[in-house]
Amino acid sequence: MEQSLAEAVTAPSTRREDVDVAIIGAGPSGAVAAALLRKAGRSVLVLERQHFPRFSIGESLLPQSMAYLEEAGMLQAVVEAGFQYKNGAHFVWRDQASTYDFRDKHSAGWGTTYQVERAKFDELLIGCAAQQGAEVRFGHTVLGMSTGAAPVLDVADESGAQYRVHARFVLDASGFGRVLPRLLNLEAPTGLPTRAAIFSHVRDGLPLDAFDRNKICVATHPERRDVWFWMIPLAGGRTSVGCVAEAAFLDVPEAERETRLRALIRSEPTLNRLIGDAPFLMPVNRIGGYSANVERLHGPGYALLGNAGEFLDPVFSSGVTIALRSAHLAVKVLVRALDGAQVDWYAEYDVPLRKGIDAFRAFVERWYTGELQDIIYYPRQTPTIRRMISAVLAGYAWDESNPFVADPVRRLNTLYEACKP
Repeated sequence: MEQSLAEAVTAPSTRREDVDVAIIGAGPSGAVAAALLRKAGRSVLVLERQHFPRFSIGESLLPQSMAYLEEAGMLQAVVEAGFQYKNGAHFVWRDQASTYDFRDKHSAGWGTTYQVERAKFDELLIGCAAQQGAEVRFGHTVLGMSTGAAPVLDVADESGAQYRVHARFVLDASGFGRVLPRLLNLEAPTGLPTRAAIFSHVRDGLPLDAFDRNKICVATHPERRDVWFWMIPLAGGRTSVGCVAEAAFLDVPEAERETRLRALIRSEPTLNRLIGDAPFLMPVNRIGGYSANVERLHGPGYALLGNAGEFLDPVFSSGVTIALRSAHLAVKVLVRALDGAQVDWYAEYDVPLRKGIDAFRAFVERWYTGELQDIIYYPRQTPTIRRMISAVLAGYAWDESNPFVADPVRRLNTLYEACKP
C-alpha cells in the first residue's frame, strides 16, 4: 500500500547523514554563513523548505552589508548583477524633507550599496555558497531537532522521505520561518506593537529628474506619524512600494488590499506625484506580526541568525544587515569551537550582536513616537550630528565610536530635547 505523506514524515528514520554544520534556511544569513564556513574548510549542508527564486521583502540593503558580502566572496557577483545603486535615504513628511547621503557618515567603511529584487539577490548568494562547496537542498523541511553536543535534525523531503542529519552544530537562518524558536519554544515578547505592511511593485515610469533613484524614499502619512511608506526604486523602472502601520489600520479583506494601498499612496503628496496611478505589477501582499524576539540567541549545539533570532521593523531596512552581521559573528565563534577552543557564545555572540540590534531598536522606537522624525527634519542639525545619524542609518550600528551606538537611548533623548518643536 502506498504510504501517505503524513505517515512518511512520522515513520522511523532509516537514513543518516553527517556534516560539520547544518544550516536551516538559504536566505542571506544562511548563504553567507555557508560561504564563510566553507572558506574555513568545514562541510556544510543547507536545508531550505522553499524553492528559489522566491519573493521576499527587505529589498533596500545598507552599506554595512557590503563588507560581509566581500568577506564571503560574493561581492563581485553582486556588483555585476545589475541591481539599482543606492547611496542614501530621503525622508519626507508634508512639506518637510531631509536627505542623508550614506557616503557622508561618522563610521569608516562602505557608503554605497544596492536596492535589490530579493528573489534574484537571494538566489545569487546561495548560488555563490554552492559554488564554494556548500551542499544546498531545496524543498527539504526540518521537522525536529535534538539539541546537545551532537545535535540531530529530523528532515523530510517533498516526497515525504525522512532522514536524520547528525551535525557538530546547527545554525538557524530560517528568517520569518523561525524554525528552531518554534520547535524549541524560544519565543519571547518583543515589546513592540503589532504592526503590518501591505506592499507591491509598480512600473514607475519616472523621468530621470523626477526622483533620485539612488536613494530609498521614506514618507510619513500626512495625518498619522505612526504610519509610513517606503518607495524603493529597483532596476529596470520597477519600484517597490508599501505602507506600514499598526495592524488594525491595514486590516482589510484580501480582495480590498489593492484599493487600500492605492488610496494610501494617493494620500501622501510625494508618492501621489511620483507613482499615484502607476500600475501594480503583482498582487498586493500583506505581512503582519513580524516583530519577533527570543529568550536567547544560542543553546546547546545551535545558534540563531538574523530574523530567526530577532526582527525589529522594516523602517530602517536593518533586516539584511542584522542577518549578515549575525552570520559573520556566529561563524567566527563557531570555527574556533569546532577547532576545539573554549568559547563563550553569550559573551562572544549574543552580547555583541544585541548591541547593534539595541541601537536600531532605539531608533525604531523613537521613529514611531515622532521624536526621531523631529530630529531628522530639524533644520539646524550640525554636520557632526548628521554624520553620526547617517552612520546608523547606513547600518553601522556596532561602531561604538559613534555616541548614538555606544549610548543610543540617552543620546537620542538629549538630541530630541534640543530639536523638538
